[in-house]
Formats: sequence, C-alpha cells, structure tokens
Amino acid sequence: MKKVLITGKNSYIGRSFKSYVEANYPSEIQVDSISVRGDAWREYDFSSYDAVLHVAAIVHKDEKDISLENYLEVNRNLALEIAKKAKISNVSHFIFMSTVAVYAVENNCKITLNSSLNPKTKYGKSKLSAENKLKQIVTSDFSITIIRPPMIYGPACPGNYNRLSKLAKKWAIYPKFTNQRSMIFIDNLSEFLYQIVKKRISGIYLPQNQIYVNTSDLIKLIRKKHGENTVLLPGFARLLKILIKYSSTLNKVYGTLKIDFALSTIGSNYNKISFDQSVEETEYSVDRKLRDIS
Repeated sequence: MKKVLITGKNSYIGRSFKSYVEANYPSEIQVDSISVRGDAWREYDFSSYDAVLHVAAIVHKDEKDISLENYLEVNRNLALEIAKKAKISNVSHFIFMSTVAVYAVENNCKITLNSSLNPKTKYGKSKLSAENKLKQIVTSDFSITIIRPPMIYGPACPGNYNRLSKLAKKWAIYPKFTNQRSMIFIDNLSEFLYQIVKKRISGIYLPQNQIYVNTSDLIKLIRKKHGENTVLLPGFARLLKILIKYSSTLNKVYGTLKIDFALSTIGSNYNKISFDQSVEETEYSVDRKLRDIS
C-alpha cells in the first residue's frame, strides 16, 4: 500500500481526492492530510510517505486586494519549503497542483506544447515561479509531477462553474454561441491523481475531460437536469465576440480555452465519468443542498 500526504487539508481538490481514494481504492492507497497554515506542519514526520500532494494555495481571490508578494509567499515559497522537506525526508514523489493560468491565456486560445508561458495574473505568475523553482530540485530519487488543470467542477465546487450554474437557472433564453472549453470533473481529476501516484508518473500534465464543452450546450444541459427547457437564440455571435474582448467575465463564460489532448495523456483512461453524468452529479448535489437548507 502506498501512502500519500496531502498538504492543504481544507482544499476542495485535497478533500475530494481523499474521499475518492477511500471509496474506490482503500486497499491500495492510504491518504492523510495536514494543514500548512502556521508552522505546525514543519514538525510533522513526512518520512513514512511515498508521495506528497501539494494543493494549498491562494486561489479564487480578488487580485486587487492581494499583492504579488503575498501570492509568491504562499504559492511559491511555501510549496518549495514543503517540497524540500519531503525530499530530505526521503519522500520519492512530489505532486504540485499548478494551473493553466501559467500560459498566455487569451480569447480563442488553444494550449499546445508550443504555447508560451506568459501568465497575466498574479496567481498564474506565482504558480509558474513555483514550477521553475521546483524543477531545480528534481533528482533521480525525487520526482516531481506538475499538474495544470483547466476549470474544475463537481459537487460543492467553488469557482466559475458554480457561477455559470447559477446564471443558467435564472432565465430560459440564452444566446447560441459556438466555443470550446476544456474542463475536468473532480472525480476524473481524482482518478488521474490516483494513477499518477500509483505509477509514480512524473512530468507536466494538463488533465481534462474527453470532450471540449460548448457553453450554450452546457447551459442547456444544466437546465435540463433541473427539468427546465431552454431557447438558444442565434444571431448574437458577432456581438458576443466583440464583448468578450473587453469583458473578462464574458471571456471566462463564452471564450474558447481548450487544451491539446496530447498534453492530457498518461497512457491509461482516467475519465471514468461521462460529461453528461458529471453534470447530473454536480447539479444533483446543488438540489440536495437546497433541499437540506429548506
């Protein structure tokens, strides 16, 4: 049995991965998690673990209120300190959760092997800086995996999907628009992480679902899961393309951001849940939460 230590106890990815492994692979991997706020983690014994999964980060924040130095302190410096502790504790594998924001992400963007690393946000800059520092401590006995996921969604997930889901349930009429976005369901990401740990796969990977997602179709599917019909009106494509250039919010919803599937392959299938089923599970959790509250 392999042992994995999650650093970032309260993170959505960390909690989800732990639950997923305990439900699906309890005899293969033991997962523990610790908080890395404060200094108590420095006294924690890493030596019994095969891998450390580092997911602690400043994320989903209003960047105007946080300096680049604060982002670097948490997203780069802390990650490097934890990786070095893992290394001297003879942990053989360090897995770093990065982001697609390390790329020069623009409207109508496809990320390929040749895409430039030129982040526009403080979050992206801090993650790229961390990646560069981590690469410097790789040895034959200490491998590092860097993961740059696209939009993550799933039950109780924070972030852009949750906002889109709320928007989708407000009206019955939306513009019909053609775009493509890479996304990954949390269980598929957890399966990906399981395989990375199990096979000790190192390198840089951008996991994603098996299909690109069209926003108009996603809105329609979300509403369908709630028993609502949707009208998609054509004729707004030109206007939306103009507005997307000037609105980061619209760009996150209707812009194209897709990843070359060649960057997502690890030699085995980790997409265990279909897109339709993943949306159903995500939306069901929202309904269940609302029922519990009422």
